Amino acid sequence: MKKIALEEHFLAPAFVEGFKQHMRDLPEKAMQNILTRLQDFGEQRLAAMDAAGIERSFLSLTSPGVQTEPDTARAVRLAHETNDFLAEKIELHPTRFGGLAHLALQDPTAAADELERCVRQLGFRGAMINSHTNGHYLDEDQYTPFWERVQDLGVPVYLHPANSYQKMQLYEGHPELLGATWSWTVETATHALRLVFGGVFERFPKVQLILGHMGETLPYLLWRLDSRARLAGLPQGLTKLPSEYIKSNIVVTTTGVCADESLQCALAALGEDNVLFSVDYPFEESETASRWIEQAPLSDEVRAKVCHQNAARVLGL
Repeated sequence: MKKIALEEHFLAPAFVEGFKQHMRDLPEKAMQNILTRLQDFGEQRLAAMDAAGIERSFLSLTSPGVQTEPDTARAVRLAHETNDFLAEKIELHPTRFGGLAHLALQDPTAAADELERCVRQLGFRGAMINSHTNGHYLDEDQYTPFWERVQDLGVPVYLHPANSYQKMQLYEGHPELLGATWSWTVETATHALRLVFGGVFERFPKVQLILGHMGETLPYLLWRLDSRARLAGLPQGLTKLPSEYIKSNIVVTTTGVCADESLQCALAALGEDNVLFSVDYPFEESETASRWIEQAPLSDEVRAKVCHQNAARVLGL
């Protein structure tokens, strides 16, 4: 069955050293393998897509990107250059690749302008943001101009994990819990809940957020979120329970989680229109993800929705 994949990463030259620092705990052999595949836009990437039946991959700059850049002007410039770089690579294989914009949220208005440029001029289908920007989260008032533009453009924002801004005592002595194993899930799920409880979806009801990794555990917790909201009372300005905002404004991808149990939970919690296939290439293997989704216990109708129809709707293809 044909597939569209949404969380497929690349690396531009300006970010190689930053990526090495960000992933410095990787063994050297694994680091070199990932670096090679992140910077390939030809034979290796296309072969992986073909083996997995992926018709089109939407590429995004891998974490952390400009989100950790302290100089606002430099962050804005690098984001612009990165999007131009990606657009050039997409032109090499325009029917196989698509783009998600990289944005410097250090300047929310500049980020909104860059998103509009990427959508209207470069043909990108949304944006990917690597979590917080130097400790600032997207529910803060300063990001209102950005969300206004997102809603006006009608494109989704993919919220991707990154390291916490400050080192947490919770992980002291347990480095094995950092990163993709656990801490990124806590960081990203909490960021998404800030958007829910901070009223972003109340103020901008047409905004669509994408979460990877089967929704960063949120589908599993909807009942409890609502229960605690009923007990404590909803924050001022909210008119719906947390689960209602999540179901109406958030879709999730399967990226990095090839498990039937997780898939069934996400489908049951969010509905069959709100779960989308993805791989997390090159950090996960395209063929592994493809083989799993092809064999997952789904009807052909639901499998088609997860593999490509839902992505086509969310991205406006």
